[in-house]
Amino acid sequence: MKQYYVYIISSYNKKVLYIGVTSNLVKRIYEHKNEMVEGFSKKYKVKYLVYYEITSNIESAIIREKQLKNWRREKKEILICKMNPGWKDLYQEII
Repeated sequence: MKQYYVYIISSYNKKVLYIGVTSNLVKRIYEHKNEMVEGFSKKYKVKYLVYYEITSNIESAIIREKQLKNWRREKKEILICKMNPGWKDLYQEII
């Protein structure tokens, strides 16, 4: 069964958040970390995986991504802290 991921990455100082969706989380975070992705994440050096969710349905992943993007910063921080209280980079845990 195919899996899809909604993820949040942050900058080193935690001031900038980026929310995305992918079918290959390890590859996508690797691309962010190595600045292979042009655009927002490269410009703002957003490369630390601080949160992710897994689903088996791409439509629900996209809906969830849009939902999270519409949340206020405070609500996103609460979500991150529930899974990852220290805001550590979770990349090593997924590879």
